[in-house]
Parts: sequence; structure tokens; C-alpha cells
Amino acid sequence: MTLSSGRSVRIQICGPLAIEADGERIDAALPGRQGRLLFTYLVVNRHRQISRDELAESLWRESDPATVDARLNPLLSKLRRAFGAGAVSGRSTLRLCLPDTSTVDLESAVEAIHRAESAVAQRDWRRAWAPALMALFVAERDFLPGEDAPWTNEIRDQLTVLRLRALEAYAATELGIAGPELEGAVRASRKLIQLAPLRESGHRYLMRALADQGNLAEALQAYGQLCDSLREQLGVAPGPATRELYEGLLAAT
Repeated sequence: MTLSSGRSVRIQICGPLAIEADGERIDAALPGRQGRLLFTYLVVNRHRQISRDELAESLWRESDPATVDARLNPLLSKLRRAFGAGAVSGRSTLRLCLPDTSTVDLESAVEAIHRAESAVAQRDWRRAWAPALMALFVAERDFLPGEDAPWTNEIRDQLTVLRLRALEAYAATELGIAGPELEGAVRASRKLIQLAPLRESGHRYLMRALADQGNLAEALQAYGQLCDSLREQLGVAPGPATRELYEGLLAAT
């Protein structure tokens, strides 16, 4: 089974690297650590042509232009032998070739968070739930643990932002559904605060979820904790939206 012959190709780059063609796992054919790095870089940039020098820089911190071909060609040959001659196209510039029906988990998660946020904006909570959760599952995985390069750090930063957005969408959705789902909103809000303690949205979701559960005192306490954090770390007060929520909760006491 090769990538080019597979009718259905699924690739997971977040968490353990996994490649599946028509239901068959084929990632064991990757040629070692550098093969995994090369393949992942090609996946991340699969919609454009990549120069050999750029590929070399992604693999080796100090890449000598005189030795690029000597170091890169064996890896590319191994990838082509493992996944088919048509898996990587080009010579001076290269691109990973996958069937049109292929899916990559990171791309799917980015598309899912857009769908979730659109549904949240329309207050369509049932439609928002699944894509928010799907984006969150992907964003919570590691990306190439142990590897330290500018491009791997960029992907990790992208996943961090994706995780925050997914937590916001999920918290909003659980609040909108209400009932037993309020506990999910509390958990997502607390996780959001843990990851980004100065991001006021997490505190607002927590205040609303606690208040809707009937824990008004805890909701007001959450506001006080936010005030303390902002004052101590930034010397500022909460923004208008957070203050308005607090005043509304205070009026309900």
C-alpha cells in the first residue's frame, strides 16, 4: 500500500505520528527520526512547493548548502520507496502528493474550530458541540515531543491558540445547552483559566456557569480572584464585559 495508490489516506501529526491508507497503518515504513521529521514537515506544508534548502533547514540546524543534496537525497529516496514514487513530487522544489480525499488531523481541527465558532455565534449549541470537542482533542496532543526547531515551535504555538479557542467554544456551548452540561462548562473554564490566567473570557465563562448552577457566591469570588490577578500582574481592572457581568450577578444577590 502506498500513499499515491490509497483511496483514503488519514494522517495524524498531533500526538503519535500515524499514517493510514485504506485502513492500513503504514507509518512503520518511515526511515527513522529524520524521516519522521521530513515527512511531518512535508505534511504541514503540503499545499505548496518547498525548496531543498528549506527542507534541509527544517531537519538540520546548521545546514551546509554544499551538502544539502548528499544529506537530503537518501531520505527522499527512502520516502519514495516506502510510500510510492509519486508520494513526493519535484526535484529542485518538492511537494507531498496525497489523494484529494486525504485528511490531516491538524487541518481538520482548524476547520472544526471555525465551524464551532460560527455555530456559537449563531447560538446553535448542538451544532457547535462536536466540532469544538474535536478541535480540543487534537489541540491537547503533543507535537513532535523532544524536537526543538523554529517550525516545530510554531506548530506548538498554533496548537496552544487552537486549544484556547476550542475551550472557549466548548465552554460557551456547554453553557448554552445548560442543565447537566453546566459542569462541563465549569471544567472547560477552569482549564482555560489555568492555561491563560489573564484571558478574561475564561473567568466570565466560569462566573456564568457557577451562577447558573446556583453557586452565586463562588461566581462573585471568581471575579474577585480575577481582579487580584490583573491588579498584581498588570495594574489594571477587568474590562467592561467582565465588569458588566459582575454587576449583573451582584444585582441578583
